[in-house]
Amino acid sequence: MITLCIDTAYRYLTCVLLNDNEIVSSYSKECFKKQSEEVFSALEEIFNESGIERTQIDSICISEGPGSYTGVRIAMTIAKVMGEILPCNVYKISTLRLYAANRPNCMVIMDARANRVYCGIYDMEDIIMDDCALEISEVETKDYQVIGDGALVGKENNYGDLAKAFVATRHLWTKVDEISYLTPKYLKESESYYR
Repeated sequence: MITLCIDTAYRYLTCVLLNDNEIVSSYSKECFKKQSEEVFSALEEIFNESGIERTQIDSICISEGPGSYTGVRIAMTIAKVMGEILPCNVYKISTLRLYAANRPNCMVIMDARANRVYCGIYDMEDIIMDDCALEISEVETKDYQVIGDGALVGKENNYGDLAKAFVATRHLWTKVDEISYLTPKYLKESESYYR
């Protein structure tokens, strides 16, 4: 089964082609707020490198957010169009859960601007704290391994290998039954953001 995975939700543009659980080709580059300019050349590169045709895709998985408003919509639009045209199955995963990559005891933090972060806590498959938006001062890293924008809380930045993260989280992807209802996961509208 050939799967195309795309993450454009935050700092990195990541495009991956999988044959079952094997990475056939991948592209990952930090290009914050420039994903729309580079995504199609990145897709072209991984298809050319792999020798796989677009029509061979059986499924697509995208990160659904939280993240950049425009960034999240880039991958989502590609998935909607390809899902209708090919047709193929479409899957989604929380951007924070993708970054967690099925690690034990980890906290994922992403800058949400205005002294806030998107935050989720995971222990392998278990969700310890659902994705939410918090003020930076509310974040308690305790003994968690911090993934993402660690510098915001006095830790190292660590984004991991996002191509491998898609493989590690494959069993956690959620199938989208009705592509037209696929919507970004925005946490800023949540009540917690306005506390």
